[in-house]
Amino acid sequence: MGAYNMLAGEIIEHVGGKGNIVSLTHCITRLRFSLKDSKKFNKSVLDKLEGVILAVESNGQYQVVIGNDVTKVYSAIVDDFGIKGNTSSVEGESSPDKKGNIVGRIFNKMSSILVPIVPALAGAGMLKALLVILSTYHFIDPTGSTYKILAAASNSVFYFLPLLLAFSCAKSFNAHPFVSVAIVGALLEPTFTGLMKNQGDIVEFMGIPVVLMKYSSTLIPAILAIWAYSYLERFLKRFIHQSIEMIAVPMLGLLIMVPVIVIAVGPIGVYLGDGIGAGIAYMNNVSGMLTGAIIGGGWTLLVMFGLHWGLVPVMLNNLALHGFDTIKPAAATATFASAGAAFGVFLKTKDKKLKSFALSTMVPALFAGVTEPIVYGISIKYKRPLIASLIAGTIAGGFVGAMGTTVMAYVFPALTTLPAFMTNTFAYYVIGISMAFVLSTVLTYILGFDEKIDESSVVSHSGNTSNSQFVRNNSATALNEVLLNAPLNGKIVPLADVKDGVFASEIIGKGIAIYPTEGFVYSPVNGVVSKLFHTHHAIGIISDEGVEILIHVGIDTVKLNGEFFKNNINEGDIVTKGQLLLTFDLNALVAKGFDITTPVIIANTDDYKDILVTERDSIDRSNTLMTVLPASA
Repeated sequence: MGAYNMLAGEIIEHVGGKGNIVSLTHCITRLRFSLKDSKKFNKSVLDKLEGVILAVESNGQYQVVIGNDVTKVYSAIVDDFGIKGNTSSVEGESSPDKKGNIVGRIFNKMSSILVPIVPALAGAGMLKALLVILSTYHFIDPTGSTYKILAAASNSVFYFLPLLLAFSCAKSFNAHPFVSVAIVGALLEPTFTGLMKNQGDIVEFMGIPVVLMKYSSTLIPAILAIWAYSYLERFLKRFIHQSIEMIAVPMLGLLIMVPVIVIAVGPIGVYLGDGIGAGIAYMNNVSGMLTGAIIGGGWTLLVMFGLHWGLVPVMLNNLALHGFDTIKPAAATATFASAGAAFGVFLKTKDKKLKSFALSTMVPALFAGVTEPIVYGISIKYKRPLIASLIAGTIAGGFVGAMGTTVMAYVFPALTTLPAFMTNTFAYYVIGISMAFVLSTVLTYILGFDEKIDESSVVSHSGNTSNSQFVRNNSATALNEVLLNAPLNGKIVPLADVKDGVFASEIIGKGIAIYPTEGFVYSPVNGVVSKLFHTHHAIGIISDEGVEILIHVGIDTVKLNGEFFKNNINEGDIVTKGQLLLTFDLNALVAKGFDITTPVIIANTDDYKDILVTERDSIDRSNTLMTVLPASA
């Protein structure tokens, strides 16, 4: 159990608890909840949690923006609370997509379908771009077997995209995933594809004309097909006896859906996709500059509400239809404009923490194309950097659009994905993203921003704003050695031996652990209780000198949800060295099979020169456990 588990528990608590969650998914930077009772979504507290960038409500979906550690927090939620991603955790609860307006519901649904397959698309796209470069500059023979094997690896995702979509759609529409794949797989089966010599050939099925289409690399036919099948499957299950359901439902699903797809759904989907592609091409022909400016300026706003995933099908359709896309290059200017805003803040601010945060958010934007930490942590918070990035994105997007800039594969726009943009318009792309970055940096620097960091945005996990703010305002890095007494009586355990990778690797901070011999936790210093986890198994204290201490009783004890623990203090209380903080039933924890090893961590280790731990084998609360050496020592 570590920091991610603690944050996961706080998030679950402030979205209304496990019982309030209908479904949970995550994308690259945010957790996406659909909730039974929206009133229990405590945005004001979630915004203030350490580790949460921002909480957002958009079209009936409740998002908690985490940043680069979102997968770790998501895994902690799944492991600790047994919440399955993208499935209902509330018995009999309706689909989360019933909430919100129709446009928002469509965008949310497209997001849930496409997010799981984006890594495969991005990886294959980069490999495809790499092969183009290698073959263009004669590093590899395009007629050789090596090239063809690698080409198969890069093409497989796109050729069999309908199958990936079928599986993802099945999970999103609550249909059987493998039956869904089998239904869509019929469109790629050689016997069926062999019927077509030319696109638009007509054959018949029981006297009904069938227009033959090419379905490899298409999106809309698979989505429409599985959406329709999800209703058919539920209908069949109402009337088919459970004893034969396992055989009868899949058989009837294939028997009914495959003809329906090839007769109606498939052609509609193909023509619809072609129409969308033609519409984008028409807009570019009328005014590429205006189209690019709208995308470059509006993309960040779409990211703010998580609606940008709704345009991914359009990009993929363009790639499948034309072999290139013009939306992604314009969207890339927004990414680099956000990075420029962060760099402008880095150059302008005198606050060391803000300077460090700005730099840390700029790196994933430039090298991974992930801008949410900038958007939520800087742009929205300080306002003017957002204005600067929108202006820069609009201008640069207009330039990129006017030049007809293209990309050859689906990737996240970043410095690491430049090969995917190496078409005959590559020079314009480089100029466009450079323009966006520089202009946004300059505008941010000129416009400036309020450097006074809102104290309410950095309070402790529980959201206690009064006393926790007092702690933050009045704590300072120690100027002299700080001695910490042992908070428990017991045997010393080196931190590296703790059976939790987060603690053992010192990710949270340096420290030591104690295997307790009795169920009492005492304060190791004079200070203030900054954190008291709702299950009372973990507590944070900030000493009068500013040392941030985390005491975590046992490993994975969060799963007990407070059973066997009792607090003697509350968050925000002033405590003295040796004061009783918590009690716990030691024997009950052991009987339940829990590891009771208790890490004691200095969370702000980086503020100090070194943390010296005791050399004793056993210890009691009157002994010194650790000595914190000030940076000036």
